[in-house]
Formats: sequence, C-alpha cells, structure tokens
Amino acid sequence: MSSVVLEPSKRFDRAVVEEFVPRKSSSRPPYHSYACLAVLTLACLLPFSGRAFQVDDTLFIMAAHQISHHPLDPYGFNLVWNDSLERMSDVTQNPPLACYYEAVVGEIAGWSERAFHIAFLLPALALVLGTYRLAGHFTRFPLLAALATVLTPGFLVSAGSVMCDTMMAAMWVWAMILWIEGLEPLNVWYLTGAGVLMAAAFLTKYFAVALIPLMAGYSLVRLRRLGNWLWFLLIPVAAVFGYQIWSHALYGKYLFTGAVHYANRARGLESWVSVWVGLSFTGGCALTVLTFAPLIWSRKAKGIAIAIGSLAASALIFGWLDYHGREHELEAFNTVRAHWALVGSQLAIFIAGGLLALGLAITDYGRFSWRIRRERDHLFLTLVLPVYERWTKRRLESLLLLAWVVGTFVFASFLNWTVNARSVLPLIPAMGILIARRLETMGGVWTRSLKLKIGSALVVSGVLSIWVAVGDMYMANLARSGAYSVQQQVANEGGTGTLWYRGHWGFQHYIDQAGAQPLDVNNFQIRPGDLVVVSERFGYAFHLPETLSFQNERVWEFANPSLAATMNWKLGAGFYSSSAGPLPFTFGQVPPDRYSLMKAGSVRYQIAESPPDF
Repeated sequence: MSSVVLEPSKRFDRAVVEEFVPRKSSSRPPYHSYACLAVLTLACLLPFSGRAFQVDDTLFIMAAHQISHHPLDPYGFNLVWNDSLERMSDVTQNPPLACYYEAVVGEIAGWSERAFHIAFLLPALALVLGTYRLAGHFTRFPLLAALATVLTPGFLVSAGSVMCDTMMAAMWVWAMILWIEGLEPLNVWYLTGAGVLMAAAFLTKYFAVALIPLMAGYSLVRLRRLGNWLWFLLIPVAAVFGYQIWSHALYGKYLFTGAVHYANRARGLESWVSVWVGLSFTGGCALTVLTFAPLIWSRKAKGIAIAIGSLAASALIFGWLDYHGREHELEAFNTVRAHWALVGSQLAIFIAGGLLALGLAITDYGRFSWRIRRERDHLFLTLVLPVYERWTKRRLESLLLLAWVVGTFVFASFLNWTVNARSVLPLIPAMGILIARRLETMGGVWTRSLKLKIGSALVVSGVLSIWVAVGDMYMANLARSGAYSVQQQVANEGGTGTLWYRGHWGFQHYIDQAGAQPLDVNNFQIRPGDLVVVSERFGYAFHLPETLSFQNERVWEFANPSLAATMNWKLGAGFYSSSAGPLPFTFGQVPPDRYSLMKAGSVRYQIAESPPDF
C-alpha cells in the first residue's frame, strides 16, 4: 500500500499527526547508548561502594550467613530485631532469592561492604540498560528515558543498598522486554525467559506477583484473544504456589500470605493521609518529573498541582489530618512543626510532583482517545490502515504504562505496610519513559535551546539525587562510627561485664561484631557492672530493669554535614518508612546522631513514666 502524505487541516493538531510518524532509529549504534548509560551508572554508584550497611541490609546479610551454612533453611534462626527474641521467618517480609545471591557473593568475595556493593552494581546496571531497551518500544528517545530513570533519588539511594529492591526491579523490566518482544509473533524462548524472570522477581520481592496480571492484561488487549502465551504465565504462578508449600513445610506458615496479613495489620495511615504521603514519595523519588515539569506542563497545571500540594502539606504539618504513622508521636509532631517552613515547603513540592507524575500517565493515555474522537472523520478520510494500526499500538502502550504506574502507586500507598521509596522504585522506569514520550509528542522543533533545557533538567535532578545519596551514606556511616566508638571505649576500660545494646539496622550489624548482646525486653539479663549502649534513633518506648540503677558513662555525638536526610523523624524524612515522616528525604540542617553508654549498678530505683532522654 502506498504511503499517504498527511496534510492536517487548520483545526487538526500537528502533535497528533506526529504521533503517527514512524519512529526513526538513531543514527548512532545502540551500543554507544548502552556504554554511556553503563559508565554513568558506575560513576554515580561506585563512590558509594564503601558505604556502611544500614536499615534492612542487616537482615539480608544475616539470612545470607544462614544460607552459607544451611542452604535449604534461609530463615531458620532467631534474632532480636524489635524488642524481643523472634523467629526470622516472622520478622522478614521478603522472599530469600536476594539473600542467596549475597551468600554466593560472601563466600566468593568476602563479607565486606565493598564486595557486596560492587556485586549489587550488576542488578543496577541491568535495570538501567533494561530501561533503555524497554523504552525503545515506547519512544524515539530511549536514552532520555533511561537517563531520567538513573538520575533520581529513588534509584541512586536504593541501588546503594544490598536489599532486594533494585534486583527485583531489574527482573521486572527484563521480564517485560522478553514478554513484549516474544508475544507476536510468538517466540517460545523469549516467553519462557519472561516467565522465569517473573518467577525469579517474585522470589526476590513479593510485589513482583503483580507482573502476572499486568502481562496477562496487556496480552489480552493486544491480541484480543487467549492464546498459547497463557501457558507461559503458569511458570510464575507455579513459583508462587511452590514457594507457599515450601515455606509452610519449613516454618509452619505461608510466608507470602503472611506478608500480606502483616501489611494489613501494620499499616497505620488513614486513607487520605496515605494519598498525600504516597504522592510525596512518588514526586520525591521520581525527581525528574519535577525537574522536567517546566518543559512538559502548562503554567496552569503546575499552579494547580502546587496549590493542592501546599494545602495537603499544611494539613499534614499542622495536624489537620491525623498522621498516625509518626514515631515518637507528640515529640516528633512538635519537632516537625517547629520546622514547618523547611519541611512544609518541600512536602508541598513533592506532593505536587506526585500529582504531575500520575497526571503524566493519565494524560498520556487520555491524549490519544480524546484527540482521535475529536478528529475521527478527518482521520478515517486521510489515514491509511497501517497508520491507524500505529495509533492503536500507541494507545496500548499508554494503557500498559498507566497500569504500571497506577498499580505501583496503589500498592505503595495503600497495600504495603508502610509507604517507602523501595516500594515506589518500580514505577521510576515508567516515569522516565513517559517523560520521553511527552517530549516526543509535543510537536516542537528540538532546538539547541530546548536541548539545553532538557540537559539542565537532567543535571539538576542528578545533582540533587547524588546529594540525597550522600546524606544517606552519612547516615549509614554514622551508625558504623557509633558502634566502633563504643567498641573502642569498652576495650579501653577493660571491663568484665557484658555489653548490651538497644537499636537495630546497620548499628546492630556493627555492634554485634563487638560481641554486644541485644536487649530483650521480655528477658532482661543485665547484671551489675554490665554496660548498655543506646542509639537515639531507637531509644524510645522501652524501660530498663527497675532493680538496677544506671549511670551515664559517656555520650557520643556524630554530626551529619551533608544537609540531606533520608531517615530522620525530627525532619519528617522517612525514605525507608513513612512512620518517620511524610517525606522521602529533606534538605536542611540534620540533627547529629547520639549514642549513650551507661553502666548498670545495684541500687534499686523507680523508673519514670517515660524513658530517659538520651
């Protein structure tokens, strides 16, 4: 069929016509883009390869040690993680595939921080390069989509951990690639690989089970019929049921459904609060949506988003909405309110960014349906069949991206036990693709000025993201410094008593190496002469034995000069859990970390209603 030259009428939008222009492949070979992205990713992450372990890194490393000795029993040990002795199978809410990877790394390269962080560069690279290849199915500018994914706080901070999130996201993206490329014409090897990756992603993090309905829905809409592709979805389905049977046989409980029940019990935010907090985390973690906003949104749209964000931020900061997720309750609320200008302004901007992110996904789909209805007669008179099929494909792509983004947002905001950046991470590649699609279809000429603005948006997002990653590294390293300082103090005193501690996350990993024992509130075993170290981060809501007195031996304060906080309840930053605050991170003066060392005496005293101020 001969091609038809489109001559749009006066009322026909040029951008609509350009939607149907076949995508031109770049004159530059793809491996140049792959090399560029790999170098950029390594340049951003390698400086953090010596970062201390923190947050749930400790749980994954504990499970990896267990696997190295008992490969078929990853969670068969007990630990004190919160207040008392618990089974690991009750504490962890993630499947063990990432832990098996860490066990292999530990046995081959050693159990150092650098060995683990370098090993986790592989899933980070896989995620970035996979985003580029996947974006090639959606936009003429896949490199821009991948860059808009890399240069975000959600990616750079998450990729700097040794938890399962980046690994799962990488498998998610590559499973989508193989499924899309193997669906029509049907390629058995590609669809088998996609099914295996879906299963592996689920065994890395439970949220990946969402890939099954996502790819099933995409296939039904694309092919409009059931087909042999359905059999390949049985691979991840079998993995889900097999994992349930295996976990029940080992631990007497179904770990997947147990994680679902845990999320239902532990979730503490009201529905409206969850909406605003979820938007805040989405806008902050996918920061390129904000930095590209001047290019892809009208002043009216940006003004509405800022107005809604400001109102929601005021409601959260000043207590008009009850934020049940706060740690330290009234003290945290008053502290955050004391910084209302600093915290509130950033919260308003992040919520606005979250609104624009969801709006980007919604309008990308709605643009095709609305405009094609408006110009239906003109299109059917002027467009040839291949062009109409091209439009249908574009709408299907938009629908897939919309389901991807909205589904992840709903899970992170309403279904997970807490709102955190780790749950938002899977939608960041989709946001990068949506940014590229919006710029592709704006209908303007890519002048030098526009290219400079696009480069500036990427640079601003990248600089701020690295800044946040530096702040997160300082937070991790300060916990290690606190543990080492306590260890040195105890060694210098040469005491014979036991060293006990209150706190977990990275601090627990390093203080355990000093031979310290965790405090179990249900079984205090402190004796006169013992030492107790308490981290201010975790020194709330607990009581020491009433039969002993405690004398402060020393207090350490470690300053965080980064001016960026990812987890600080005093500034409302809760990157790893919204229980610490409604923002994923904050910029500003970060309060120092404090660690108190006390010595147990033998004089009985009456404990106060609240714990001592450490």
